[in-house]
Amino acid sequence: MHYSQDDISTGERLRGIRESMKMNREEFSEKIDITDSFLGQIERGERALSVKTLRKVVRYTGISADYLLFGKETNNQTIQKINNILAVNSEETKDFIYQIVMYSNDFCKKITNDRNSIE
Repeated sequence: MHYSQDDISTGERLRGIRESMKMNREEFSEKIDITDSFLGQIERGERALSVKTLRKVVRYTGISADYLLFGKETNNQTIQKINNILAVNSEETKDFIYQIVMYSNDFCKKITNDRNSIE
């Protein structure tokens, strides 16, 4: 059977993304709503990503379609890093997220109060 080099490269990038998120095939495939055997076929370049599956991967990982399909680096690498941080289920991560939310709320309140005092 002949496999496309493009499909093999895309599969390798997808495997790298999944592994960087510290997920096995079963966990990752569940998140993007495909079977783990289908994910394995994609990662090995035996099957191509459908548009539907590509959308699911992009939405779940925050990776750009350009990177996944063509290996082009984009600004979405920052989004990937954030998603990787959020994928870690630890008390430290939860505390970090909580602090961000609290500071954001305080900042929004300050802006609202500043605007109200000007008016």
